[in-house]
Amino acid sequence: MNEARSGTAAAVRAGVPALDVARVRADFPILARTVNGKGLVYLDSGASAQKPRAVIDAVAHCYAHDYANIHRGVYYLSAHLTEAFEAVRENVRRFLGAAESREIVFTRNATEAINLVASSYGGAVLREGDEIILSTLEHHSNIVPWQLLRERTGAVIKVTPIDDDGEFLMEAFERLLSSRTKLVAITHASNALGTIPPIERIIAKAHAVGAKVLIDGCQAVPHRAVDVSALDCDFYVFSGHKVYGPSGVGVLYGKAELLEAMPPYQGGGDMIKRVTFEKTEYADIPSKFEAGTPHIAGVIGLGAALDYVASLGHEAIGAHETALLRYALDRLGQLPDVRLVGRARERASIVSFLVDGVHSHDVGTILDQEGIAVRVGHHCAQPLMDRFGISGTVRASFGLYNTKDEIDALVSGLEAVGRIFR
Repeated sequence: MNEARSGTAAAVRAGVPALDVARVRADFPILARTVNGKGLVYLDSGASAQKPRAVIDAVAHCYAHDYANIHRGVYYLSAHLTEAFEAVRENVRRFLGAAESREIVFTRNATEAINLVASSYGGAVLREGDEIILSTLEHHSNIVPWQLLRERTGAVIKVTPIDDDGEFLMEAFERLLSSRTKLVAITHASNALGTIPPIERIIAKAHAVGAKVLIDGCQAVPHRAVDVSALDCDFYVFSGHKVYGPSGVGVLYGKAELLEAMPPYQGGGDMIKRVTFEKTEYADIPSKFEAGTPHIAGVIGLGAALDYVASLGHEAIGAHETALLRYALDRLGQLPDVRLVGRARERASIVSFLVDGVHSHDVGTILDQEGIAVRVGHHCAQPLMDRFGISGTVRASFGLYNTKDEIDALVSGLEAVGRIFR
């Protein structure tokens, strides 16, 4: 594959280190397999990214050579793996630009992290009539936990609208802010459209009225560098499986003073200092929020994934994925039966579209016969689909291992869809 086809030429001209996509693809064993007799074209990284050999090996090595329970044993294996586990916490701190490693809480995924904040912070702070601001762009995981909190507390949910291009309407957001606003929960990048809201301005405006801000970073951290200290957000969450790590592990970043004041989310082992039947003294953060045995090997794998992303560099990854996005928008825009949904100016490497006269599930099924994996449906963003008056879309989401040749394969597959239903 030549440089122009891999999308690196523009990066080189811009002075950004080029991503060697052929070498990257060799790091992902699954990309060598076939589906329905065709080479796999995996365009669903927005749902879950594939895993490089470094992550697979790290998890396998943990189970084969290092496994023991952590934080509780005085013997070598336990102490050794505890040290490795906590080293990943420091790795995540650096990856997010957090001030202290104790501000990093390991969870099952971003969904649990948001539920933790809603239950613990929200349950302790919000009262009847207090307001939570979301946006139309949100994944269900950043909607339902706040609805549950509303049912418990009587809080009010307000929603920032988007325009026909899928752009976050900043002026409308500012009009929603008031002295009653206690929390703003906003995606860093829409999983359905790729739209990137003006996060820095949102945080600053929310803080100006005394509100705290949670950012759902699931679709951001695989594609761009994130510095939570520079953003000054109060909470930030992401899932390991979207950033080339294992499933079943996620991260909550929270400012230390907020985490310290929050009550525990769950009770059990490892989140305590002392237990009697009369009273329990809770552990310090972050242990206070990590009840029970965690996904130890998953955390080790997450550390390997972050190291892998760091070794390639967010600048190189971003330049490559931006080139892919532009190429995809250009190629898809030339297909007469394809209608793009969402045209935000700043966006992650995600493209949603419809094929005229063809249900999205049928499109996905036909593409699958060509070995092409795309996501179809509402993408856990039904309010967003309602905004556009549709039931769902076809979504192609790109990762650091994708190529322009794969986009060409997608276009050829869509042309076949058109012939079948013409």
